[in-house]
Amino acid sequence: MSQPPSMTLHIDSFTFRVAATDLQSSAKRYTSNFGSRDGLTLLFAHCVGSRKFASAHAPRSIQAERHPLDKEQWEPTIEQIFRLQQRKDERYRIREVWAFDWQSHGDAAVINARVLDSRKDAVCQSKPRVSHPLEVLTSSWAAPAEWALSLESFVEAHLRGHRVVALGHSAGTGAILLSMKNFPVYKPPYIAVFLVEPTILSQQLFDAHAKEREDSANMTMKVTLTRRDSWPSKEAAAAYLQRRLPWKSWDSRVFDIYINHGLRTIPTPDGEAVGLKANKRQEGMAYPQFAPYIESFTLFRERCMIIPFHIIFGEKIDFM
Repeated sequence: MSQPPSMTLHIDSFTFRVAATDLQSSAKRYTSNFGSRDGLTLLFAHCVGSRKFASAHAPRSIQAERHPLDKEQWEPTIEQIFRLQQRKDERYRIREVWAFDWQSHGDAAVINARVLDSRKDAVCQSKPRVSHPLEVLTSSWAAPAEWALSLESFVEAHLRGHRVVALGHSAGTGAILLSMKNFPVYKPPYIAVFLVEPTILSQQLFDAHAKEREDSANMTMKVTLTRRDSWPSKEAAAAYLQRRLPWKSWDSRVFDIYINHGLRTIPTPDGEAVGLKANKRQEGMAYPQFAPYIESFTLFRERCMIIPFHIIFGEKIDFM
């Protein structure tokens, strides 16, 4: 009896410019011998920070354990999806997968370092330097909005004719929803959307718990700005994180990806060390921004009857 073929995953890296912003976007495209030209194209957006607790009342030692995530941490999920879909009809196999970094995270943070360091506000707190041809966002630009513009522009320019399924996690759910804003309600860019632990909420719900949410977000910002983000080596970083939540509970594949792709070499007076690629000042300032998540809820409510939405919550409720 012949053995089934083994899966080969091909990964290509790309950098994109969007005219409406001074930031570049980094992405990876994944294809496989298990894929199909007639299949689905998946678009992934990651969350802002790994976390265990974000309560203003949690112990400081727990509050501080929060680090940014990057596009590569979707890779075990992407591999599994390719495998699961391989025996299905060719229209439901995977054509290709795209995973994007938020412009202040991962490879994009390294590429955009000078611009990010010069910005007084969080990514998208200021209006774009070049006007977008469509009515893009409002004066309440914040958190995932500029990231959403990058996704929107990419889908419009490069994925026409593709049957796109979008998947976002936490803050990435806001980016996915906001990327739909400038498409007609009845002609969305995606045929389905998966929202993993979505952070969207209605204005009414926000108002009912505004003080609690603002205190929690401000505390998260404060501890993010003061957290440790450099180590003598990758080995030292891994040892430090493996002793702490949430990392010690992670799947080993995801943790190894975080160490291999989330760190960069940084110069020190004594030689070299490693530090997080993500800009912690930008990450911290993004947490108190609520407007885009409230707007995302409105977009969800308008479009959930047009295309299927799937909402997923983790088995362990560690951030609500």
